[in-house]
Amino acid sequence: MTSDALSPAAERPPVPTAYRWLVLVIISLAMFGNYYAYDCIAPLADVLKAQLGYSDKIIGLLNGIYSFPNIVMVLIGGVIIDRIGTRRGTLLFGTLCFLGAVLTAASGNWMVMVSGRLLFGLGAESLIVAVTTAMAKWFRGKELSFAFGINLMIARLGSFVAQLSPGWAKPAYDHWQWPLIIAVAFSTFCITGPIFYILLERRAENRYALAKEGETDKVVWGDLFKMSPSYWYMVALCVTFYSAIFPFQTFAVKFFMETHGATRESGGQLLAMLTLFAMIATPTFGLMVDKIGKRALFMMFGSLLLIPVYLMMGYTSLSLVIPMAMMGIAYSLIPAIMWPSVAYIVDQKKLGTAYGLMTAIQNVGLFGFNVLVGWANDHWNASAANPGGYHAGMWIFSCLGFFGLLFSFLLRRSETGPHGHGLETIVARDKAPADLAAEAASEAEK
Repeated sequence: MTSDALSPAAERPPVPTAYRWLVLVIISLAMFGNYYAYDCIAPLADVLKAQLGYSDKIIGLLNGIYSFPNIVMVLIGGVIIDRIGTRRGTLLFGTLCFLGAVLTAASGNWMVMVSGRLLFGLGAESLIVAVTTAMAKWFRGKELSFAFGINLMIARLGSFVAQLSPGWAKPAYDHWQWPLIIAVAFSTFCITGPIFYILLERRAENRYALAKEGETDKVVWGDLFKMSPSYWYMVALCVTFYSAIFPFQTFAVKFFMETHGATRESGGQLLAMLTLFAMIATPTFGLMVDKIGKRALFMMFGSLLLIPVYLMMGYTSLSLVIPMAMMGIAYSLIPAIMWPSVAYIVDQKKLGTAYGLMTAIQNVGLFGFNVLVGWANDHWNASAANPGGYHAGMWIFSCLGFFGLLFSFLLRRSETGPHGHGLETIVARDKAPADLAAEAASEAEK
């Protein structure tokens, strides 16, 4: 055993920057597999309809059921993470993701497939909470928004590869099951990523000045509802924003094919363009807000961009590249700012629970709007023969953009008032979180 392993934590050197970024890349592999498995349904929608007779309501349910258990489970998952730590949490929930992907591919019976998506959802959202909590531990006060942007870039690479699969795995789409088997293969990252993360963190605890896990308070459920207005405005923005993005993606390829004459390959490429844009821009936006602040203001701008894009796609013959690029900016900007901002508002010891509560409420919207838009498409007979049947869904998404703008405005108003947490003023520097919090309080009082 080396002298480093025997030295007190206070005498150990800080974690090297390169080591922190290596940890980030490794843990992000779990997100890559997670995102691929989630996004494998959208390019397959028309095949499921043609070969298995699935309606839009069932297709919406395949993604909606992913969110249903997380209305409760992801909050429990956040508490579990606070109690057992991020290491065991990432491995536990990553394993559930893999098993859910296996069950989804096992049968063409819609009830079996829905059950697989439900099991996958049980693990996937809690895995995201665990990974986000782990990043806050390694990067809080040190380029947290930029680190989260890199994490999202790697995660969205999974979505990007899935959305382009009608091209690079074109023969697989001759049969509904083969693309799902490919998703199983990629979901193995949900297990291997956490395993390597555990090894890296254990090594860091023995060599560097890294806080040990397990320093959490007892969860007092009543305290969850005593959080600041800024937290709740961010939760509301989270619900409206993601409800406008992910349920749209569920039907996007089918929508492009039936309303704009796209092929499955070109429809997948359009959807992948959104993801590619976000992969590149999210770290850039994260770095930007780390340097200049103004987080709530930028989230207002991102929400504003969402309002017209769905009506442009539904009512005009404008090139789909334009609204998808606008959506791509919003899809990059808001997540790069919103999730790391929670770490400045909520006490570190309850951060896993706070992320869990936020994600739980988000999933109410994801479940409801996936099913609602699927029902609306069926009710108004949305199809290639009746493209206007998609208009109701486009209006739903556009209204969600408006409410996102409203909640981001209320967040900015709260953060520029006397009880702000510094979201508009904190910039990245090598200072302790306590120092950042003190500065934020001081600036809020001015």
